[in-house]
Amino acid sequence: MKQTFNGRSLIVSALVAFLWLPAASGQKLDVDKIKGMKARSIGPAGMSGRVTAIDAVVSNPDIIYIGTASGGVWKSESGGISWDPIFDKEKLINIGALAITQSNPGVIWVGTGEGNPRNSLNLGGGIYKSLDGGHSWEMMGLEDTRNIHRIIVDPRDENTVYVGAIGNPWWEHPERGVYKTSDGGKTWEKVLFVDEKTGAADLVMDPQNPNKLMAAMWEHRRWPWFFKSGGPGSGLYVTLDGGKTWEERTAEDGLPEGELGRMGLAISPSNPKIVYALVEAEKNALYRSDDGGLKWKKVSDGNDIGNRPF
Repeated sequence: MKQTFNGRSLIVSALVAFLWLPAASGQKLDVDKIKGMKARSIGPAGMSGRVTAIDAVVSNPDIIYIGTASGGVWKSESGGISWDPIFDKEKLINIGALAITQSNPGVIWVGTGEGNPRNSLNLGGGIYKSLDGGHSWEMMGLEDTRNIHRIIVDPRDENTVYVGAIGNPWWEHPERGVYKTSDGGKTWEKVLFVDEKTGAADLVMDPQNPNKLMAAMWEHRRWPWFFKSGGPGSGLYVTLDGGKTWEERTAEDGLPEGELGRMGLAISPSNPKIVYALVEAEKNALYRSDDGGLKWKKVSDGNDIGNRPF
């Protein structure tokens, strides 16, 4: 269960404890030691909730961006030593995805609405784009997707961007799936849709063949008293033509039989034929493909593999 603490109460409690210790030990309190005490932010990890997205500039890894579940976007130019908030002026600060255009690192994409459908889920309302490294932002649409969990920029063409919309878990709606823009976000096309219960839980691109992507689709639904993960809509899909057509991988290809839940995907940057999938099923397990996602084999199903899907 997620617990919420009131910051003011926490500070008061800390001061009470601080004042009580000298009295209990018979020591006289040195008031000068607490005169300079002020509440301060110590960075996104301490004050802005869950970190939901992270990306770094490959050509200058000291520049890092992170997105947080309820605290906006933060930027570091010191390799993570210090951070500055760069999204606080926008209407929505609930972040689900973030991607740097590596061919032009000043161009940043941010998807709002986190992809962790817990009771304290933070909803979003669209995707933003910055052309100046986060100094200013422009809303680029997809408002009705509500929760965006993945963004991938084509390394050959910065105007081609793919978005994995996991959707709002509180109700069924058609604005889920995988979207694509070929004009820098002016227009969007939904290139993969399963049904109104199923959203894109993960999305990866072959680094050597940007026309090849894999999408993990996830059927799920949340109620205040219950959460349902998995169903007939869940599955793993592969496209070889930039999203024009998709083919589902099934138990015949080595994935588990029966209804699937959430899947997490990872592709090797040095050898994209190697792909891993963490699969929620009747027995959670880690699967590996050595042919780029066509055939799969289970490599581990220990008790430490997976738990709840968020």
